[in-house]
Amino acid sequence: MTKRICVTGASGRAGRVTVAELLAHGYDVVATDLVKPPEDLGAPVLLADLTDHGQAVEVLAGTDAVVHLANIPAPGIRTPAVTFNVNMAMNFNVFLAAAQVRLERVVWASSETTLGLPFDDPPRYAPVDEDHYPVPTTTYGLSKVASETVATHISDWSGVPFVALRFSNILGPADYERFPSYWPDPSLRKWNLWGYIDERDAAAAIRLALEADTEGSTSYIIAAADTVMNRPSADLLKEVFPGVPLRHDVGEFGSLLAADRAREVLGFEPRHSWRDHATAPS
Repeated sequence: MTKRICVTGASGRAGRVTVAELLAHGYDVVATDLVKPPEDLGAPVLLADLTDHGQAVEVLAGTDAVVHLANIPAPGIRTPAVTFNVNMAMNFNVFLAAAQVRLERVVWASSETTLGLPFDDPPRYAPVDEDHYPVPTTTYGLSKVASETVATHISDWSGVPFVALRFSNILGPADYERFPSYWPDPSLRKWNLWGYIDERDAAAAIRLALEADTEGSTSYIIAAADTVMNRPSADLLKEVFPGVPLRHDVGEFGSLLAADRAREVLGFEPRHSWRDHATAPS
């Protein structure tokens, strides 16, 4: 039987590519957002305000699982208080509604910011992995840490598996032409250890999280295999964060955000890099 998946935040960057990914793999998709998407998603779109619990229940009713991407997507877009309050309201409402209508699974967008970003203070070690959690330094990051705690308890109460994906900076091919502007000054992108994730890999990770054999509430870093920089990763770390230990060799341009746990449990392998893109800088 084809599974019916609700994708919240479907009008956003991650939402649009996720809807396309799920449709391409045979899923039946119901998309929802507060605003209409900029283009036809190929799936029905329900307009809903997920800060209202009743509307969250309505959009999840009749679906098998939810991919919850609807949130204020980054620090600095709204005031700190609004960011925390809106994100917490949406996350709690969706999580509780998922338990109430007995969904099979919740996959949702947590964030790399739960790990200490932006790294105004150096990380304790690199590559940063899931054990570096929790170090929220903004109310946005705090909203994600608090939501992971809420997810853990609602999963325990209900038995519904929750999978939190701590996405690195989600970018696409149109963004890669900006990368050379970072290269002269590595401090410009030190805030997330020069990490990113291609939007297509982000969508693939979501699909894999829907399909993986997991229990309880689990969390995974989702990052590209490389950095945005044209210099060796070990040299970048030594220059910008002297004294931070590099726990193991990451290769020449290897990511300093470790996605090993996602690889082991979800089967996630990032397949897209700006270095391989036809229009990427040389």
